[in-house]
Amino acid sequence: MAGETADTLGDFLRARRGQVSPEEAGLPVGARRRVPGLRREEVAQLAGISPEYYLRLEQGRNLNPSDQILTALAGALRLDEDAVAYLHRLAHRAPPARRPRGRARGNQGDLQPLLDSWPQTPAYIQGPSGRVVAANRLAVLLCPFFAVGHNPLRAAFLEPEMRGLYPRWDDMTAKAVSGLRAMIDVDEADPELLETIGELTVASERFRTLWSRREVRRRDTGRTLLDHPLVGELDLRYEKLARAQAHQLIIVYYADQGSPTAERLALLGSL
Repeated sequence: MAGETADTLGDFLRARRGQVSPEEAGLPVGARRRVPGLRREEVAQLAGISPEYYLRLEQGRNLNPSDQILTALAGALRLDEDAVAYLHRLAHRAPPARRPRGRARGNQGDLQPLLDSWPQTPAYIQGPSGRVVAANRLAVLLCPFFAVGHNPLRAAFLEPEMRGLYPRWDDMTAKAVSGLRAMIDVDEADPELLETIGELTVASERFRTLWSRREVRRRDTGRTLLDHPLVGELDLRYEKLARAQAHQLIIVYYADQGSPTAERLALLGSL
């Protein structure tokens, strides 16, 4: 399964040059372009390297490009900070670490009492597999797929209720996949998470399209819009807090004080 989900430097370069138009790169469009995006020769020109060298990079025949070359490629492909970090991770990938059998992760739900102490703040915790390992009551009222045992990523693409809950479903799913790429190290990823990525690649055309774009962007904070079946529109802020040693992610939602969303969130909690 890892072979189906793992990215290579060549995969990433091919996908990203297909997303940069000649106009964006300051190049003449030309009369005949059979495919969108930049040609290999154009990327090489913009990065100041030979076309032959760039071809070897895409074909995986040169696995040790210097940081100077990577910086030049990042500029040519108009990569942002998160994508540049991902490019360097691919180029300088460390050998996979051996996993001790039966590796202990401790009590994955050890923060349940903390979440329960936030009765007016929806919050849940995802483990390394992507499954929810702890959630408070308001989080489950907000979305049933935030309950313990569910995988919100899988639900986003495969559960029809999620399309109704998220009016901006296309935007939400795009953020979910680009955020996943920014966070995941396939060589170290939980096997169940890799299985989920493989399942979604087969079962969801939307996920397959987004995953193939290889867009990379961390989103540890932001806003999301929900259309809740009981209380209506909710304009929520969110924060994602990593527990690095436990390989967990805490997701917290909250509303602006005094806003209509704060009133509707309080109403939801009282049901």
